[in-house]
Amino acid sequence: MAESVAQVVEEELNGETESEASSIYQCGSVISTVPDRHGFLGGSQYSPERKVTIPPDVILRRERKWIRMLNNWSLFMTTNYRKVRERCRKGIPPSVRLRAWLNLCGGQLLMNENPNLYQELIKRPGDPKYIEDIKKDLHRQFPHHEMFVENAPGQQELFQVLKAYSILNAKVGYCQAQAPIAAFLLMHMPAVQAFWCLVAICDKYLVGYYSQGMETLIRDGDILFALLKRVSPVAYKHLKKQKMEPILYMTEWFLCVYTRTLPWESILRVWDMFLCEGVKIIFKVGLVLLKGCLGRTSLTKQCPTTYETLQVLRNPPQHIVEEEALVYQIQRLNLSEEDFEYEHQRQILKRKNKDQASLSTANGNGLDFDISQVIPIQILSRGSCCPRTINDSILKSEFWDDLSLHFSTLEASVITI
Repeated sequence: MAESVAQVVEEELNGETESEASSIYQCGSVISTVPDRHGFLGGSQYSPERKVTIPPDVILRRERKWIRMLNNWSLFMTTNYRKVRERCRKGIPPSVRLRAWLNLCGGQLLMNENPNLYQELIKRPGDPKYIEDIKKDLHRQFPHHEMFVENAPGQQELFQVLKAYSILNAKVGYCQAQAPIAAFLLMHMPAVQAFWCLVAICDKYLVGYYSQGMETLIRDGDILFALLKRVSPVAYKHLKKQKMEPILYMTEWFLCVYTRTLPWESILRVWDMFLCEGVKIIFKVGLVLLKGCLGRTSLTKQCPTTYETLQVLRNPPQHIVEEEALVYQIQRLNLSEEDFEYEHQRQILKRKNKDQASLSTANGNGLDFDISQVIPIQILSRGSCCPRTINDSILKSEFWDDLSLHFSTLEASVITI
């Protein structure tokens, strides 16, 4: 199973970017010499025309509110989290997005606690195996962006960020899906901030996603599929009829947090909510895409085989992924915190009983799964479904205590080298 999952991941992450990387240079020049407002020189993300949907006075007012909130961050997070969430859902103004993301994910706190660690990490050689893999993947990350075209400084920064993380968390090391996330962060902040955001995302939000075997990802795929039954029975029945495992269509979505799936403006809005509310946003986006692509019989008739189904899920129609439409559908999903937590616990127990059943069958005994054993537990993390949101950990501090111990050990090893 681990090998098949790894193969799916490699195919997902290598397919499109290889063709993009090879097509960006034509006769020795890039497709466009003038980058768009996000820095893209071409490719599917290139958007030359600026869409102004929010009046300037509204943007200015939001900027002032965010600056006031960021200057009193601890107070807002402990006493008025609902206001923070509301403002993230409206979209964070670009001028304050760096500070906002850094505070939302807890990267600012980590950076303050370990001010010199990143500089020490990039001086270390790193594991040769991971270094080789990282170098192979550098040219695949957003090859149409001005930061990551051939010989651009962004590739070196990306290498350093990924190498530093592979040293910091040697148990996980390096996974291909970390590269687009790190590159995406580098487009919005300096390398040291991007590194600490990556640490928070990999070690708290997406904990277990990049480990060998990817059991957490597989389990979350099962959770997504179970929730789909509530959200869109038509899409659920279609996928079940075609016997499509969730890992086939949700791998890139979840591992890369939609950085390779959605239009750029939509990605930014999703990340504004994701860093505030936690991993449940990844599930909600996935459910919206599945329902939008396969939620009506007329749509499923256009996908008679798994090939057509995968094609539409990998390239969702524009009206589904457009910024405002996507955010609207995410917010109107009728799923509570308890629904997410219940399904999470149910899948854990289901897998546990399945493992026990395998052992019992080997011994000649049967074992039935008893759904009555599943008891919905109280939501432990504010805004999280699994629970994996950084905000609860900032308040409770256990996560930071564990990381601080890890950092102290690592710093000691750095000093002795």
